[in-house]
Amino acid sequence: MTRFRPAARTTGAPPGAPQPADGDRLREECGVFGIYGSPAAAAHTALGLHALQHRGQEAAGLVAFDGARFHVHRDLGLVSDVFADQATMARLEGHAAIGHNRYATAGAGTLLRNVQPIFVETDMGGLALAHNGNLTNALGMRERLVSQGAIFQSTSDTEVIVHLAARSAMGSMAARLVDALKQVVGAWSLVALVEDALIGVRDPLGVRPLVLGRLDGDGGAVPARNGPGPEAPPAGGAFVLASESCALDIMGARFLRDIAPGEMVRIDGRGLHSSFPFAARRHRFCIFEYVYFSRPDSLVEGRDAYQTRKGMGAELARESGVAADVVVPVPDSGVPAALGYAEAAGLPFALGIVRNHYVGRTFIQPTETVRHLGVKLKHNANRSALAGKRVVLVDDSIVRGTTSTKIVAMVRDAGAVEVHMRLASPPTTHSCFYGVDTPSREELLAARLDLEGMAAFIGVDSLAFLSVDGLYRAAGAPEGRDADRPRYCDACLTGDYPLPLVDRDGGFDRRQLSLLEGLD
Repeated sequence: MTRFRPAARTTGAPPGAPQPADGDRLREECGVFGIYGSPAAAAHTALGLHALQHRGQEAAGLVAFDGARFHVHRDLGLVSDVFADQATMARLEGHAAIGHNRYATAGAGTLLRNVQPIFVETDMGGLALAHNGNLTNALGMRERLVSQGAIFQSTSDTEVIVHLAARSAMGSMAARLVDALKQVVGAWSLVALVEDALIGVRDPLGVRPLVLGRLDGDGGAVPARNGPGPEAPPAGGAFVLASESCALDIMGARFLRDIAPGEMVRIDGRGLHSSFPFAARRHRFCIFEYVYFSRPDSLVEGRDAYQTRKGMGAELARESGVAADVVVPVPDSGVPAALGYAEAAGLPFALGIVRNHYVGRTFIQPTETVRHLGVKLKHNANRSALAGKRVVLVDDSIVRGTTSTKIVAMVRDAGAVEVHMRLASPPTTHSCFYGVDTPSREELLAARLDLEGMAAFIGVDSLAFLSVDGLYRAAGAPEGRDADRPRYCDACLTGDYPLPLVDRDGGFDRRQLSLLEGLD
């Protein structure tokens, strides 16, 4: 889910304004969760959203269904704040529920109307929808719908799907969702709740993730993907859908499998039904889920995220090793890759930077003096591990480079005699249009400067990135990237966009986009 801005997203702050403490990161924009067959569906959904908090930290919402009525609660804030009140949770009765975490546009606010799941009443009953991804033709579709009399309540592209489904003439809500999704372009994983079912669906390229699990399951075989009928009755437990497997772990649910690209699952009182209603496409899963987005304890498309990140560090050491005394991660995202680098290079690993986990995202910086402290709000140098050392500083990626510059200066101030920065992904040179919060290309350091220029900007003795082939090898493609048939979506690294950028290339100018941006 994103607001209507098919061009790359920026902080929303005026030029020269201080960036937020975490404004130098690529950010997943949403996490989704759904459960069917649990008498405590709302409580399980809140737990799942806790586990997916890293995918969206500005707002959260939940819709539950008790067999007769839908119950909705949405608010701004972290999951622990939104669902802290026991009276609120008691009101969210039902055997089925879906939930959503929303990521903030740094430097800009949001309105409650943009918090998901979206819930509407249609001629076929209630429909709640939660969306992870981004539609690249949302602006054009919105203009068409408005010209036909549609009234939008939010600036979310998710509402386009709702309008298209409500207007469809198909005979079931699942069929109406398919009809709607065949009219949009982009990356999407959706969970939907209707009066008789929980629905999960993933785009044909499988860009965004979605997994299936079982809570208190019967221990039977993993459901087949396209069997002739219901795959397993829910009497032995509840089916769970989530953006990541870590959301299953928090409640003791059993991981079954990934929802396949282009697959729709419909879960009701008779079990789970699978279908493939979209034309088959070559799969292009987002490779940055391995680099950064997914929690390291998640199973991502059959691969352990933590071990994959360690493999990236090992590949990095083999490609660009340097004489040094210690390997230091930029916490927390750089830790697995730094461990892999240290092991492959035969160097000591040390926590040379300590992260403060108790600094909120909206920390107020009231004075120029405090603003200049910058990165120290979240990180502090461990002088005993750095003084007099040649340091290899390992991080997952560089976006604008502003945070890296401050961290390097901190490491030098702590007494490091050399600082060599190593990045466990290739340079980020292009903006994402498929559901990741990305600065405009003009703001990306690697799009503006060559390697030597970036090293000078950051202030390091040497700088190296993992190659694209090295990243592919670490992510399970031993031969590297096949230029003709790449396995992953890597557009932010290569500029190879697997889905058309309809709105961006269709004449919508910055003035139109900024007007829509201002609605939120």
